[in-house]
Amino acid sequence: MPYAASSSRRPGVVSAIIHGALSLSRAWPALPTVVASLALSLLSIYLIDVASTRDPYDGVRPLSAPAVRQALYLLIAIAASVLAIAPPYRRLGTLSWTLLGISVLFLIFLLIPGVPASIVRPRNGARSWIDLGVADFQPSEIAKIAYVLVLAWYLRFRRNHRTLSGLLPPAIITFIPVGLILLQPDLGTAALFIPALFAVLVAAGAKLRHLFMIVLIATLAAPAVYPILKPHQKQRIVGLLLQIRGDTSADQDINMQSVTSQRLVGAGGRTGVGDAHSRMLLHYNALPERRTDMIFAVVCNRFGWLGGLAVIGLYGLWALGAIATAAACREPFGRLACIGLLGFIGVQVFINIGMNIGVVPIVGITLPYMSFGGSSMLTVWIMTGLVVNIAWRRPRVTLRKPFVFEDD
Repeated sequence: MPYAASSSRRPGVVSAIIHGALSLSRAWPALPTVVASLALSLLSIYLIDVASTRDPYDGVRPLSAPAVRQALYLLIAIAASVLAIAPPYRRLGTLSWTLLGISVLFLIFLLIPGVPASIVRPRNGARSWIDLGVADFQPSEIAKIAYVLVLAWYLRFRRNHRTLSGLLPPAIITFIPVGLILLQPDLGTAALFIPALFAVLVAAGAKLRHLFMIVLIATLAAPAVYPILKPHQKQRIVGLLLQIRGDTSADQDINMQSVTSQRLVGAGGRTGVGDAHSRMLLHYNALPERRTDMIFAVVCNRFGWLGGLAVIGLYGLWALGAIATAAACREPFGRLACIGLLGFIGVQVFINIGMNIGVVPIVGITLPYMSFGGSSMLTVWIMTGLVVNIAWRRPRVTLRKPFVFEDD
């Protein structure tokens, strides 16, 4: 009898496993995003080791301390992405305002005078990190996710954003985190929110002529912002203009980081240099922030411009998964959330690579999945988890195609 009872339970367990596998197979549109996230993250561990020590990695010596920490960050981030998959994504929509409120409180905490430097320690003139002891936490990273969820939740059933006055509420929602991040000051991170906003508005059916008018007005007003920039921000703009003109007078001053990055990218040639050679070049050229903001220069030095194109291709694969998930999801909140997350990843990759090759001012933007750092890795893997969540739980019943309006 005990044997029979045990046997009777087995089909139930097997059936549950098969049912679970079939259910999870619905997440196939997000598969390219998962593959790209994992490939980029694993590659980052090796490249951070290359940028951290002159000793070639022969499989015998342990990885450098920063590379080991990056591996630990990756494990924690993957666990966080699994947690992001667990709840139905529409439930996250109902919690989105709460999540944004918590993010705003953290951003306000960074700006409170008198907070000990052991908790909020300025870096490069910006109060952007909270020291948790074992790691640093950057609230603006988590604010990106909360912002996308709030924006997608707000716009999911609306049509007033198709008028100029209707664009005001999304602008106010955007201004709250952006204003606080600018006060840190962190111009680079703040600048990421605007393209993400425009991506979501376009996906939600906002009229392109209205968005074009806003871009035109902002472009014309941009010079008026220059006088209020911080001195180091002005220097970066001046440095880029000097490079465009071919003026080398600042190559050992304000343009040192950019010029060194471009030199290392050029040294990689088409297929890159060997492991030991790359480590020596990175060590003796002393590129600042080579494990974080300038990691793409390490990619090109080690693997050449072909390797750089391959990395860009992986980001294209990530985007393909997000777009496929948005297209397969007939529910408006899920669709907009995917596009918003893609907006952040896409513009961040564009700006970071532009910084490394000298076509964009250096503004302190990390390269998603590759730059060293716990907050960045955690954030981008939660984004991956959300894309999988939306792909997995997209409505089974075909609904009316969202964001199609009669006056289109």
